[in-house]
Amino acid sequence: MEETHTVSEQSAVPLTPPVPLGALLAREDLALRQIAGPADAGTVLHGAHASEMADPYPYLLGGELLLTAGAHVPAGGLPDARFDDYVARIVAAGGAALGFGVAPVHDAVPRALVAACEAHGLPLIEVPARTTFSAVARAVWQLMERARTGELRRVTEAQQSLAAAASRPDPVPSVLRRLARRLGGRAVLYGPEGTEIAAAGTATAADPALARLARVLAGSASADRSASPAPAPAASPAPPLSPDSAPAPVATTAAETTASGVHLAVYALGARQGFVLGVATARREPGDHTVASVAAVLLSLLTGEHRSGSGAARSSALVRLLLGGAPEEVAPLLGGGRWLVVHARPHGQQPAAVAASALGAALGSPLVDLGADAVRVLVPADREPRPQPGWTLGVSAETDPAGWPQADAQAARALARARATRTALARHGAGAGLADLVPGDEARAHARALLAPIAPIAAGPGSPGSPANAGTAPLVETLRAWLSLHGSWDRTAVALSVHRNTVRQRIARCSALLDADLDDADVRMELWFALKHL
Repeated sequence: MEETHTVSEQSAVPLTPPVPLGALLAREDLALRQIAGPADAGTVLHGAHASEMADPYPYLLGGELLLTAGAHVPAGGLPDARFDDYVARIVAAGGAALGFGVAPVHDAVPRALVAACEAHGLPLIEVPARTTFSAVARAVWQLMERARTGELRRVTEAQQSLAAAASRPDPVPSVLRRLARRLGGRAVLYGPEGTEIAAAGTATAADPALARLARVLAGSASADRSASPAPAPAASPAPPLSPDSAPAPVATTAAETTASGVHLAVYALGARQGFVLGVATARREPGDHTVASVAAVLLSLLTGEHRSGSGAARSSALVRLLLGGAPEEVAPLLGGGRWLVVHARPHGQQPAAVAASALGAALGSPLVDLGADAVRVLVPADREPRPQPGWTLGVSAETDPAGWPQADAQAARALARARATRTALARHGAGAGLADLVPGDEARAHARALLAPIAPIAAGPGSPGSPANAGTAPLVETLRAWLSLHGSWDRTAVALSVHRNTVRQRIARCSALLDADLDDADVRMELWFALKHL
């Protein structure tokens, strides 16, 4: 593995993309011709600089096309060793290529210079007399500006694409898939323990090295956080810095290296979560770092905990519940007095942990429970749930903490109704009605008596576990769903995730056990009243 370079939380101006030397040679108006050095399509130019100094080393930054007319070369020429030293100094300074202009000083490129460039592997370009150095430099800058514009367009399109992916029901996998596609490589999200949470793109032989680099960055970021008196504001990772230009040590947010011929880069997500984004690509384009940084920011928001109160308060509330505390006693620790329970299911797939967390953030609550078939969210009543793209929601009536169990059942029924009617959000109706005219105790007693044949509540003979009542457990919920959906067989089947014939059989059995005509509106009304108080 090559040397690893870390990147700190310090902003930097994105570098202008370099241009291939071949693109400059392709300009017919310049009539440039390469006469020595490797014809390598990978040679790129970061600029053009004209100098007649015998030693141009102090004036080069690296990556330039150095232009000279050979004014520093006497008419009688230089010893071959002097040409060799001249070219060696250009190579040592990082020069990308040498352009030699014929006329007015020399009628042809000195052969010793050609041999020296060939020996040192430096491309040597013959600049004809009709082409000025200004025209060559202008052409280089035009090509660089064109490349920069194209790169900015590519980065902008990638940003829009990643933002759209972050709004999907499965935001984290979507962002990773889009990132891997945009960079033509592999994108991996690592958890605080260094485990792979999600990935997209084709696996490579460098995956173990990428995981190790992610663990190194996570450990470095953790050490930086523990050493700092206060967390620094989160910032977008900056482009890679060379060791010579590195700033004073600050919190590390990114690192990169190369392994098995694959370029690896990792980005710490947020200031404290411990999540790391890893990217592996076969080659490194100038805008790749910016694209990956945008993805890192989005993933930081998606994986970060949405906090409506302190983590310590929620931890305290959980401990009190585990030790026997009543919900109404721990609710003040969570904030809010009145609550809503929301049940949600994603479209066409099972709920995932990260998507559930993102849903909680969208609804304004970190109190999320990921179930096998649905996600449950406890939301303060002052945060009105809205339809969420890619989700079907069921919302309970407002309640105080003592009514959380009933609200949970209401939300479950509302979700079933929403799925059956193919609506994005359904709410439990909690308005005052005729049911409020009957005292609660009397209403519950009436409900137990009326529904006893399909909902036995006493243990012993005739209880749900006994042979006589085997199979009656689903009857109550089937009858409730069927009545709430106005007797629709198909919608009830969707709501309960069963076949429509199963619904017909259960309703027929309810009718037989209750000895009631379920087509009678009065019977339906009485049964609905009883079900609401059961």
